[in-house]
Formats: sequence, structure tokens, C-alpha cells
Amino acid sequence: MSNQNLTASIQSALKQLENAYNPGEVEKGMYQNWEESGYFQPKYDSDKSFSIALPPPNVTGSLHMGHGFNNAIMDSLTRYHRMLGDNTLWQPGTDHAGIATQMVVERRLNAEGIKRTDLTREDFIDKVWEWKEESGGNITSQIRRLGSSVDWTRERFTMDEGLSNAVKEVFVRLHEDGLIYRGKRLVNWDPKFQTALSDLEVENHDEKGSLWHFRYYFTDKSVKTQDGKDYVVVATTRPETLLGDTAVAVNPKDERYAHLVGKTITLPITGREVPIVADDYVESDFGTGVVKITPAHDFNDYELGRRHDMPLINIFDGNAHILPEMEIFPDLQTRDPQIEKTPEAYAGVERFEARKQLVAQAKEEGWLEDIEDYQLKAPRGDRSGVIVEPWLTDQWYVAVEELAKPSIEAVENGDIEFVPAQYKNMYMAWMRDLQDWCISRQLWWGHRIPAWYDNDDNIYVARDEAEVRTKYNLDDSVELRQDEDVLDTWFSSGLWTFSTLGWGDPQADKKVLETFHPTSVLVTGFDIIFFWVARMIMMTMHFMKNEDGTPQIPFKTVYVHGLVRDGQGQKMSKSKGNVLDPIDLIDGIDLETLVAKRTSNMMNPKDAAKIEKQTRKEFPEGIPSYGTDALRFTFTSLASTGRDINFDLKRVEGYRNFCNKIWNASRFVLMNCVDKEGNALPIDSQANVDVWELPEKWIMSRLNSTVANIHQHFEQYRLDMVSHDIYEFIWNEYCDWYVELAKASLNDDTVADERKAQIRYVLLHVLETAMRFAHPMMPYITEEIWQTVAPLLGRKDTDSIMIADFPSVNQSQINDQVETDMTWLQELIAGVRNIRGEMKLGNAVRLPVLLENITDEQTERLNRIENQFKALAKVESLTLLKEGDEVPLSSSSMVGKLRVLVPMKGLIDPTAELKRLAKSQEKLQKQADGIARKLANEGFVSKAPAEVVEAEKVKLEELEGQLKVMADQMAQLEAL
Repeated sequence: MSNQNLTASIQSALKQLENAYNPGEVEKGMYQNWEESGYFQPKYDSDKSFSIALPPPNVTGSLHMGHGFNNAIMDSLTRYHRMLGDNTLWQPGTDHAGIATQMVVERRLNAEGIKRTDLTREDFIDKVWEWKEESGGNITSQIRRLGSSVDWTRERFTMDEGLSNAVKEVFVRLHEDGLIYRGKRLVNWDPKFQTALSDLEVENHDEKGSLWHFRYYFTDKSVKTQDGKDYVVVATTRPETLLGDTAVAVNPKDERYAHLVGKTITLPITGREVPIVADDYVESDFGTGVVKITPAHDFNDYELGRRHDMPLINIFDGNAHILPEMEIFPDLQTRDPQIEKTPEAYAGVERFEARKQLVAQAKEEGWLEDIEDYQLKAPRGDRSGVIVEPWLTDQWYVAVEELAKPSIEAVENGDIEFVPAQYKNMYMAWMRDLQDWCISRQLWWGHRIPAWYDNDDNIYVARDEAEVRTKYNLDDSVELRQDEDVLDTWFSSGLWTFSTLGWGDPQADKKVLETFHPTSVLVTGFDIIFFWVARMIMMTMHFMKNEDGTPQIPFKTVYVHGLVRDGQGQKMSKSKGNVLDPIDLIDGIDLETLVAKRTSNMMNPKDAAKIEKQTRKEFPEGIPSYGTDALRFTFTSLASTGRDINFDLKRVEGYRNFCNKIWNASRFVLMNCVDKEGNALPIDSQANVDVWELPEKWIMSRLNSTVANIHQHFEQYRLDMVSHDIYEFIWNEYCDWYVELAKASLNDDTVADERKAQIRYVLLHVLETAMRFAHPMMPYITEEIWQTVAPLLGRKDTDSIMIADFPSVNQSQINDQVETDMTWLQELIAGVRNIRGEMKLGNAVRLPVLLENITDEQTERLNRIENQFKALAKVESLTLLKEGDEVPLSSSSMVGKLRVLVPMKGLIDPTAELKRLAKSQEKLQKQADGIARKLANEGFVSKAPAEVVEAEKVKLEELEGQLKVMADQMAQLEAL
């Protein structure tokens, strides 16, 4: 590059970085340029592929901090592998989120005075699609704002045509394989949303309740208990289920009740006669040791009822109101139940109102024995928050035993690895205790079950009605109606890794699935290992096969990260008012808008007032704009595998300052590449190690060591360590040390122009390389600076940093001796700076420095670093004291056994220095006493490794030497 062109390039670069760092200005338009340039799309130009499937966020509003954390991790991995040259795909998409989305849309309609049931199913689904377009667009906009480099040309939605066809295909094939069936079972029923829930969608809350004790009288009045009573007392937390009791049970080893087994009692209210049975399930020390059995409304009672061939009596409708006529099922195969009329006073009564009514009747009639306070676990729907009711109903199930076996083996044999490894145990424990999966949901929004019924309720499963008629040889005279239920959301998301890549679509490009499946890594929170991870493994291994016919895994690694909590470790939730929106941290938000945002959904005015007060106290001036890079770097720096993170805005502020540091250092480097008139100064185009001195050798050694560490930490998924590597190198080693050393040499007229040209090259080369290895975490600022620096080094191989090569390690430039020399230089400089600070001497004062107890090896090392030491420590003169030389009264600092001295004469106040030394002496004495006590402890000396004991002895010797020197110095001061 000619000098004229170089001058123009530097002037242009300085203009680009002219103003203070403003993340909004830096980020403006950059993402759009990346996307439009096709940088996010795979190039199919490498044999090595890397792919991630984005865990699809629900289309229920907007992204939260957990999404921001998750995206920062995934994008860092994706950008890293793309820069490595891997054929890289990050597959984006969103989830229809059945019950959650239906809930949101119903709320919106309710606000307009419209109930879902006021609309036809088709009209309601149209409303949901309208919401999806609005919400989904908001989510994709937020993902872009986070800098996530997903391939938008491949964006998928779990309800789009291709994925819907894949869902039908999977359902039909599983049914044909005998792995999907319809059966009557007890399910977790959500009375609010009128749908079945899986066990994983039920949250057990510790709550205060009651344990009611009722008298159940023997049918035969001559039967008595051991203490002469004609009744037994049963204890229950759910009195209303008395209406569905089919037995009373005792433990077979309980001698109190052995003579009663086989007798009957007559239930209060219903008058139903039920037997007393013996079963090991009953705990003799619970309540009275006698329990009521309601097989149709309790999961444990259901199992006990099966063992004793008891009928099941359903007392509730879908709203959890008492049925006017109770349904009696002698067994689960019975389609048409027997009917028992419900006592009129309870017919149609809501369950908790029925409870109150029953307890009042028991008290009035004298069969209520007692009520005691009781701590119980209340099962609540994770979305609705209402108490879930065990309810007997027909549902669709996946038989999981056959699917689980290969899924367990894949993790056991290491085909799928969990990071961190402890989550393997969590996965295995759950997989070995699986129950068949209830996959039907009584909703309108979702994948409608591909099953049809005729007027006799015969079931036909196929991909569509036309296929039903062909497959089952039915003519048009047979009326068919499709199943009203939809599939559990996790059924479709369980197909995510392969359905999004075109599986089951004859029009899809087969090379996409062949190239990117199995995916490389799944990045997810531990809270959905059961919901999603396990089901993806089961589904994928059943439907995806390798060339040799063996099951194919969905991903090779499951990287499990923790949850994002607030600064006090509390879970972020709207009800607590501690939610942060990642976009608000990027753009900033004023206090009043933040308050309005946090309180907008609060129904209770007291809660809203509390959250407003909390918000005003925590953010008195709102939240400033931190920019995307600072937020992302905060997330990655906290991403220690598997641990929850406590999110503190001070960290974001600190990393915003880090961005400033990078920006200002870049400006400084560019300004040192031109003279006072703005003309370019000579810059070498390549390394010339012959003119390198310690600073260049050191920074290049540290650069390559850092690159090696970053590669290692990326491979280990330790993004927190990658962030630490980046921060330490750029801030502490490059900016605080090398830039300062370079500045001293560039301003020194005695330094040859040839060396100055090489220093400018090293400054630019290290900065350019650092931008490349920092890019995965901080994509915007690194692109902006790289665009200004790379041309000065003649880089013309790519238009964007994101497709530039990730730095590789040059082992020949890693030099342990150089790094040791530099560490010693830093310690010497720090020693002088400590003295300068303690003596309260400004940086402008150049100091005479004496070195005492210097070894021959250190003298040799000093010869290599003397110039840099004098320049950075602002040393006027340097004197090496020999043994026996008189030492003037000085302020000192120790570097190991080497003593750094600055004569006090004319520089300090003796009284103040005595006080300083006394404090230092007290501190050193405490350290020495502590080590001495440790070495006097026979237990420590005998049990600790020999090298540890020896190290302690050396440390004590150094401290004692320092204390002696300090005592001598204090004696001199006192003599003045």
C-alpha cells in the first residue's frame, strides 16, 4: 500500500472511530448487512459441519433474560465454528406453545368481552394465527437485536405445513408400530383450561391445609373395633372425594384392624356399601391407619383399586363440579358406565364448595371426628395455577418402554454427552422410571390428532380423511369425525432437530438433513431435560437411522446452563417485579416507562405499588443503554456450566467500560500511526522478529498463549473462561502493558525507525487478532474496529470479520523465558509504583531507584528489560547495590528477596513514612506468625505434601528477611 493510500486509510479509520463509543451507532444497520450478505447461511464448502437447533421460543409475547443468556451462548459457539471454517448452520424457529398461547389469546378476547366458546373452532384458530404473526414478529426482531446469527432463510414454526406433516407422519407410524394407543386412564386434569396435563406440567406447592377425620360406620352393627366402637375413623385431605369411595383400606400387619378385613362399611351421604381391604400401601402411622380409597380420583388409590379389582367411580365433570349422576366403571375397558344418582344436595356443586358442604353435613350429623392443620403438597397446573384434579378420561398415550431403551444406551455409552456431566445422572434417573406419555390435550390450538371416529366410535388413524377411507376401505356412506383433541406441544418439539431439516418432506433438499443431522450440540436449561431433551432423543432415535440401520442421535452434546436470577439470587418473575427485558438493557429505558412496564399486568393494586416502589429504589434514573456487546459479554462471562447466574447490572456496566477501553485503545493505536500533520508513519506489513525486543516478544507470546487457551475453553464449553481469557488479554496485557511500553518506545528519539515500524505492526496485528478471537462474544464492536484495522495490515481476503479465520496458534512465538522476564518487569514496576503511591509522589516525578540483593541471574535479566523499566516506572537513575554498600534512608518494596528502594532524602516526610512502615510491619508480622504456627503444627508437617511444607518454609524465610529490612529502615527513620 502506498504511503498516500495508507494515510487515507488511517484518516478514514480515525474518522470512523472519531467520537466516543456509542453502541447504538456502532450496531445500527450492521446486523441487516450481515443477514443480507448471506453470512448466516451455510456454505457447504467444508467436510466438517457444525449445527445447532435453536430451542424454539414460545410465541407468547417477548423474549426474557433466559433467552438472552441462551442466545449469547449459542451465537458464540456458532460464530466460533463459522470462523473455524466449519460448514455451520444455526436453525431458528418458534413453538406454537399450545396451552400457553391459547391462554394468552383467550385473555385478549376476554378483555373484549368475548369467550372462546362464543367463536367457532376455526374462528378462534384464526385469532391465534393473528396473534402468532404479531408475537412471532416481535420475537424474531428481538433475536436479531441480540446479534444472533441464525439462518433466517430456514426459519421454521412448529405449526407450519412441513412440520405439521412431519407430526402426522410420526403419529401414524408410531400407531402402526403399536407405540401409540388410546385408553382410559387417570390423568392430571386442569379444570381451568379443561385439558389433561403431563406430570411435568404439574407443580407441587407446599401449602397449609387440613386433615379431616371422618367416622365410617360398619354395615353390620355387631362389628366392633378393638376399643368397642362401631366405626373406623378415616383421615383425608380431600373430603369431597368421599362420594367416589369404593373401599376402606388398612395395612395387613396392623393388628388393630386385622379382624375387620373383609367386613364392610356404609358410606355417609351415598349409603354405598364398600369393603375393608388390606394393602401394604397403607401406612399404619398416617392418621388412624385407616384410609378411604377413591380409585377414580387419586393415583395411588387407582393402583390399589387395580390390585383389588375395585370399580372406578367418576364423580366430577370437566369443570371439577359434582356430576348429577356418578359414572361407575367396573374396569377400564368399559365404554358405557353404570350410573349412580348423586345425592341431590351435591349435584352440580363445585368441588371446593362441595367440600365445605360435606364437612358441614358431617359436623351436623355427628360423623366428623376431628380437623387438624396439615402441611400438604398441592398439585397446581404450571400455567393456570389451579389445583389439578386426578380425573378418569380417555386419552392418547405413547408407550415409552421401547423408545426409552436406545435412548438410555446412547447416553450410557457416550454417544450423547452431557456437559456438565452430573446432568447425565438426572436424565438417567428419570428415563429409568418412565410412565407412558399422555399426548392428547383438550385444546383448540395445536396439531389436531390424526384420528377419526365413525358413529360406532371405531377409531381410524391416518394422515388425512381420504387416507382413512383408502386404508380402512371405507366408502363415503360412512360418516367420519376427526378427534377434537390436539397433541401435547412437546410431541412436535420432540421432532425439532430433524423435522426442521426437511424430514418427511419429499420436496426438501436431502443434503441439508444429511449434512447437519445429528446436530452438534443442544444448548438448554436443566429445567426442560425431561420435557424436551429426553423426548427428542427418544423420537429421533426411533425415526432417524444411520446408513447401517442403527438409530441416529439428535445431538452429540447437551450443554446444560443454569437459570438467570436477579442480583439477590431470586428467580425472575413478573409477580416479583424483578424481571428485566434484555432489549431494555441494550437500548436503555427511562424510569417511568420501566415502572409502567413492570406493573402493567398487576391485578392487585398493592402488588403494583410494591413493585413500583422497588423499581424506583433499584433504578432511580432508569436503565442506561449498555449495548448488545456488553450484555452478551456479561452473559458469557457468567456462563459457568450448569450453575444459575445472579445477574447484576454492575457487571454489564463493567463490560460496557471494557467496550470503551477497546474503542479508546484502537483510537490510540491508529493515532500513533500518523505524524502531527496526519501523514502515515511507516508500518511494517509483516513480522520482523530480528528487531523485536522484550515487549514485542512478550505480547506475541501472550497472544498465542491466549489463543490456545480460548480454543481449549471453547472445546470444553467453558464460555466463562473464554470471556476471562479475552478480558485479561485485551485490558490487562495489551492495553495496560504493551500499549504503554509501545508508547514509550515510539516517543523515544533514540529508538530506530525500523523498530518503530515493527512496533506499529505489532500494535495493529495484535489488535486485529484480538478482535477476531473476541468476535464470537462481542460481534458488533469487533466488526467495527476490525474494518478499520484489517486494511492497514493488507487483509483483503474477506469483507467481514464474521467470516474471517479464527486465530490459530503459532507455537514458535510462545516463549516461557520472555513471559518470565516480563512478569519480573511488571513486579519491579509495580514495586516502584507502590512506593510512589505510598510517598504520595506524582507521576511526573522521575525517581532514583536502588536495587539491593539482586542475583546474577536477575542482573542478566535486568540488562534485557532496563530500558522498559526506566520508561514505564519513570526512573531517573538505576543503581545496583553491592554487598556492604551503605544504603541511604529509603522507602522500599520487595520483589521476592530483591529490595527496590527509593531514597527518601528530599522526597518524603519521615514521620509519615514511619507510620506507613509500622502498618506494613504489622501486616507482614501477622503473615509470618501464621506460617510459623502452621510449621510448628506436627499434624500439618507430617500430613501435608513435602513440597507444600517446603514452600511454606521459603515463604516464611522471605517474610522474615523483609521484616528485618523494615526494622532497620524504621530504626534509621527514628534516628533522624
